[in-house]
Amino acid sequence: MEDILDIYEMPYDPNLPVICMDEKPYQLLGEVREPLPMRPGDDIKIDSEYKRNGTCSIFVFVEPLRGYRFVHVREQRTAIDWAEEIKYLLTECYPGNSKLILVMDNLNVHVISSLYKKYPAPEARSYARRLDIHYTPKHGSWLNIAEIELNVMTRQCLDRRLVNMESLSSELIAWNTQRNQSIAKVNWQFTASDARMKLISVYPKFEDTNGVEVI
Repeated sequence: MEDILDIYEMPYDPNLPVICMDEKPYQLLGEVREPLPMRPGDDIKIDSEYKRNGTCSIFVFVEPLRGYRFVHVREQRTAIDWAEEIKYLLTECYPGNSKLILVMDNLNVHVISSLYKKYPAPEARSYARRLDIHYTPKHGSWLNIAEIELNVMTRQCLDRRLVNMESLSSELIAWNTQRNQSIAKVNWQFTASDARMKLISVYPKFEDTNGVEVI
């Protein structure tokens, strides 16, 4: 936890950007009956029944201090999917950076070996060398700023039924563009010092030379 919090306290450095990534499963839903459109003084009417059109996965990468993010929709979240997203991150979004700090959870596909499942060893290694990976602790996904970005996305863009991946992707592109144009940032303020006070019960107890308890 303190490792992640120390990273978030680092000053902004465009040569060493801090990127947070996360994924979100999403269920595609269609209408059984045509909704009744809005009219003056009346909201749109949507039937409680719906049609299940399968699921997909939404990948989000966000650079909090810059106010930049990109979002992609994929059918799955396999090792191959993650490897392709990492290549896009490095070659399309940050082609001029020799090193990126990447914060993410420890899902089993979020590992360097996933790159080798998709790309030849020399290419995979070239991507791996540019990543300084830091994992959030188990049960500590709240430390991932990308999770905050996903929550914003859900409230602003996904609180409705979207019938297929094409419509979902189109809506997310529009949302992503608007967020980037407005340079929307996440104002993270929780520090390691805060953690030592608020989570004091999980820290070992010690005493100084005067017998005063410290952590």
